[in-house]
Amino acid sequence: MPHLKSINPPLVIFGSVNIDVVARLTRLPAPGETLHALGAHLGLGGKGANQAVAAARLGAAVVLAGRTGDDMFADYARTALLHEGVNSDHLFRTRQDMTGLAMICTDAAGENSIAVAGGANMTMDESDVDRLAPLLAANAIVLMQCEIPMGVILAAARRIAGIGATLVLDPAPVPAAGLPDELFGLASVMTPNETETELLTGLRPHDADSALEAARRLHARGLERAIVKLGARGVLFSDAGGHGFIPPFQVTAIDSVAAGDCFNGGLAVALSRGMELGPATRFAAACGALATTRKGASEAAPTLAEVEALLAAQP
Repeated sequence: MPHLKSINPPLVIFGSVNIDVVARLTRLPAPGETLHALGAHLGLGGKGANQAVAAARLGAAVVLAGRTGDDMFADYARTALLHEGVNSDHLFRTRQDMTGLAMICTDAAGENSIAVAGGANMTMDESDVDRLAPLLAANAIVLMQCEIPMGVILAAARRIAGIGATLVLDPAPVPAAGLPDELFGLASVMTPNETETELLTGLRPHDADSALEAARRLHARGLERAIVKLGARGVLFSDAGGHGFIPPFQVTAIDSVAAGDCFNGGLAVALSRGMELGPATRFAAACGALATTRKGASEAAPTLAEVEALLAAQP
């Protein structure tokens, strides 16, 4: 496999930060019912934070830019990010809003019920894009998601493209109104899963052929490079140089919560370190596969050594 090289400037993640409050129950409560939990814990969440941790565990120098409230959850997030080696100096604290919060109940069968309060994430505006600007350079890789306002995403994408940096866009969750047409021309690569691909193209892919057709529809909207993820069925990549299909890695999956974020964090790291789209997609797929072998969000992210071992074991 290609060996990863060091990178300067650091990888930039621009997006959401949440704190997950997770309660474990034997079953989910009925409406109006109160149940005693078997246990509970706090964890770092939000796609921006999850992807930042995923990239940092792979050895990248990572800067996370976004917003938190000015509360105890912000302190928790910063401590957790510092522990993972993520630079959080560019997380803006705002007193009038709370830090994003996800309240999660899980049952013995693995089903869950989730309520998300976006908090400070959803108050981001163009001032946050201005704070992002000093982190950008022509050779930078910037990873964004859709858990912040679309106007901010579009403004940031324009700024990133204008300076010549590479934008990796995880289009999750796809807004009800879809993505603006302009965004397909600004993003260097998008990484939708089956559900997101259907929302963006009208086609739900289920195999390599349907994924390729979906990628062609994404190209027709102006996207330069497309990666269509099929979960346990593999992943397709496509650009002007051609396309390819990465079969799934054989792992024992127990929790898919972090798979997408670890895939995207791994992809951004691989691209930032000089890999072409095909090898970068395979590296990212290994990251996502390993994340399914353990529970949790950011805590499920694999290390570089674990990814290299899986790539070597399943060439």
